Amino acid sequence: MLRGVNLRVTRPRVAVLSAVHDHPHADTDSIIGVVRAALGEVSHQAVYDVLRALTTAGLLRRIQPQGSVARYEARVGDNHHHVVCRSCGAIADVDCSVGEAPCLTASASHGFTIDEAEVVYWGRCPECSSALDS
Repeated sequence: MLRGVNLRVTRPRVAVLSAVHDHPHADTDSIIGVVRAALGEVSHQAVYDVLRALTTAGLLRRIQPQGSVARYEARVGDNHHHVVCRSCGAIADVDCSVGEAPCLTASASHGFTIDEAEVVYWGRCPECSSALDS
């Protein structure tokens, strides 16, 4: 995977990729914790640099719902969307429900060639909804 995008295979890169694959929508601090558990001492800057390189190479996707820190996922290239809980901040993937990418057609493109639509659904997860009903 790394060699396919002309990146050297290093222990930090493999550990970060593995952490994001195992923990979709994880924030940077969570990823650092998982990487340190696997490798021992790794600097914050090293993890930030790896996340930037993997995102730039298209192996990871960086998302940042309003009011949230940046989060990372390994599901790339399929133009899926996200649902975010207003109470606890849980995030889940939502497949496009209509048509091909982009899922939505802009009413006016203003001359842009549109290749992606970003949609974030907001609501409450089942646990938070149950807590409100109690």
